[in-house]
Amino acid sequence: MSKRRWKRRILWLVLIVLAWLAIDWLITRWYHRGPAVQVKAEPAQIERGRYLVAAADCAACHTADGGAPFAGGVPLASPFGTIHGTNITPDAETGIGRYSADEFFHTITRGEARDGHQLYPAMPYVSYKTIAREDSDAIYAYLMTRPAVKQDNRANGVGFPFNIRTGIHAWNWLFAGAQAKPASQGQSAAWKRGEYLVETLGHCGECHSPRGWLGQVDRDKPLSGNNRLGRFAAPDLTPAGLGARGWNRKSLHAYLATGVAAPAVASDEMLKVVNLSTSRLKPEDLQAIVVYLTGDAPMPTDAAVPAVATADASPTRDRYLALCAGCHGRDAGGVPHVAPPLHDNSGLRDADPHNLIVAILDGLPEHDLPGLERMQEMPGFADQLDDAQVAELAQWLRGRYGGQAAAVTAKQVRELRESGEDRH
Repeated sequence: MSKRRWKRRILWLVLIVLAWLAIDWLITRWYHRGPAVQVKAEPAQIERGRYLVAAADCAACHTADGGAPFAGGVPLASPFGTIHGTNITPDAETGIGRYSADEFFHTITRGEARDGHQLYPAMPYVSYKTIAREDSDAIYAYLMTRPAVKQDNRANGVGFPFNIRTGIHAWNWLFAGAQAKPASQGQSAAWKRGEYLVETLGHCGECHSPRGWLGQVDRDKPLSGNNRLGRFAAPDLTPAGLGARGWNRKSLHAYLATGVAAPAVASDEMLKVVNLSTSRLKPEDLQAIVVYLTGDAPMPTDAAVPAVATADASPTRDRYLALCAGCHGRDAGGVPHVAPPLHDNSGLRDADPHNLIVAILDGLPEHDLPGLERMQEMPGFADQLDDAQVAELAQWLRGRYGGQAAAVTAKQVRELRESGEDRH
């Protein structure tokens, strides 16, 4: 066979394959386009859906600051790049307006969109895979009866090779089927309800469980913290971890309901969770979450931790009085609606100083808390203090008010300072 004839055959083969792919794409696009779906649902189902959307914290990822409800655009930081929450209003062109209830259930539990493309695991379908079908249908009914918003989804900033979504099939095969292990022990009705709210609807493990190098949740260490998807680290929510940082059932309930409790005031991503989700739950569901996090056997109330000896007169104490006492008080007792007390503060009792260092460097914005007045902004001191001074202040605070004797190093501060600069 001549070279010319061989080249012609190869060319024809390439053309046939391209034609087949084009036809397949057109058929798939036509098939998946379909008509817009009109949903009629009973008021009770829509109201149940509204409640479940809050329990599932959908708005946190699908409602941008200043944007229309559920129209998407929220940037979600990940180790692989920025992913944006999508439009889940019933707009037929840019939202979920062509989804049937079956397709919606398949998408949120299997991570595959109606047109066949794979969702990034930033969408917590690995947690939602155990959602009850009636709950999915109620969420669907609520979303499909919201105002449709025509808003294109923002392009994701995921680099090669993670922008090739077919690779997510392999990721799903390896990790999506893993079952979450309970983070506590229990068998009561409240514990089981709490398990569903925490592990499935609330998908708390997506932030509060460690992750492997491919972004998979470590199911062998449920809710044990150390997940640093954002600037702050999600802390340990196991009974032992909560107890070590001074939490008990009463303070956990208050924190989830209002964002304010003796050990801490909600901030950063948890402030969104409280405002958009937990503060909107029924008291019995909040109590179920608390029971699940602490276990059926009530967690003992931790006594105040003994302070590590610190000098009453020192440059670091003087620095606290100059920079911090104006809001937190000379004796660290806090000021209502201005700054929380520091005695036995959960962040200061944490064995990991990560979040305290970030708070000192970056500061914290004003806090709008449910049912309470606004907590004032905490300024950052990255421009006023060098690495050694931040480390000394953090160590002094942890020792005096958190009972932590471990040293905080300038190296830890420098790494967090540099990572914060990289984010900007």
